[in-house]
Amino acid sequence: MKYPGMGDPYKRKKTIRFLAISAIIAVSIGLGSTFLQAQLNQDNPLKVCIENRETPYKMKVTLELIIDGLQTPIPANINAGLNDEECKRTMYTLTDDGTIYVEWKEEFPFEVGHFLWMWDFPLRDMDQDKSTFYVNDKESSLFINIPLQDGYHYKGVFTTKDYDSSKDKDFLPELEN
Repeated sequence: MKYPGMGDPYKRKKTIRFLAISAIIAVSIGLGSTFLQAQLNQDNPLKVCIENRETPYKMKVTLELIIDGLQTPIPANINAGLNDEECKRTMYTLTDDGTIYVEWKEEFPFEVGHFLWMWDFPLRDMDQDKSTFYVNDKESSLFINIPLQDGYHYKGVFTTKDYDSSKDKDFLPELEN
């Protein structure tokens, strides 16, 4: 089968030249975009490592997660950079008690959702209409966009999309005394 532009030697040369130029342009745009994003994200506190940085802005908050009615532990060493492959990020845990440490070179509007994103929490598996967040035991309308404040306690109550609440109920009739 002859492909369009490949039968005539002049058209074949022209087609191959066009494909080569297109490939060079595509690679150039890809490399340029990667370089540009690296430069723009150089001071993005949600994407950089903080090992060799001066971080005078620090805070400590606690987070409690309840998923489908069950207490869910927050693991130790999230984003802590304890092995050589990972770096210490601006939001990290050291223990499994729900304490989150936040560090950066200046004040930044960190949110609960930033930590969940950095942790790769499966937020897409949660039914956001049935989930809520509490700040110091008061319900917040901001959901995961709650700004973090030093010393505050945050509690996320999530319901997964495939959760069947009927298995939590006892359908036996109540016994009369």
